[in-house]
Amino acid sequence: MSKFDFKICNEEQLWNFVASHLKEKGIDTVLVGGAVVSIYTDGLYQSGDLDLIKTSMFVTGLEDVMKEIGFIKTSRHFEHPECKHIFIEFPGSFLEIGEDSNIIPDTRQVNGHTIKILSPTDCIKDRLASYIYFKAQECFDQAIEVPKKHPIKLGKVKKWCINENRADVFEEFKKQLS
Repeated sequence: MSKFDFKICNEEQLWNFVASHLKEKGIDTVLVGGAVVSIYTDGLYQSGDLDLIKTSMFVTGLEDVMKEIGFIKTSRHFEHPECKHIFIEFPGSFLEIGEDSNIIPDTRQVNGHTIKILSPTDCIKDRLASYIYFKAQECFDQAIEVPKKHPIKLGKVKKWCINENRADVFEEFKKQLS
């Protein structure tokens, strides 16, 4: 891999670098959480971390693979000494949003590797899940920003909200979009 500038990278650049390195080593991940919002809003929101879900429960050697590119495990995070503004976390090993585990991520080609990210529609569902289950108003606000730059499948967001028994959240979301 070419020289990477950890000191000035943004979430998308760091994700491209780390996810393609992991993929090269046989570790498949999906980017979820606030960094997805940062990418889909061209940096309007800054998350400060990358949440990568491993697509297999049977990943071994993750710590060593992350060390190869300078990341050290500290508590539940991976930190790089030159990247003080973004850390990496691997929360859980199941890709689900609320009660929905039928998530099909979008893909991108980076350095000859296919890396994965929540789709804009699933990003919105993810943010609304944080709003519903953790009362995180900022996540609702982030969900409103994504469709300003990317097309979404509003019917899927509605169906998801109904399945979460929160049709009221969909109505609030739809109202804020207009």
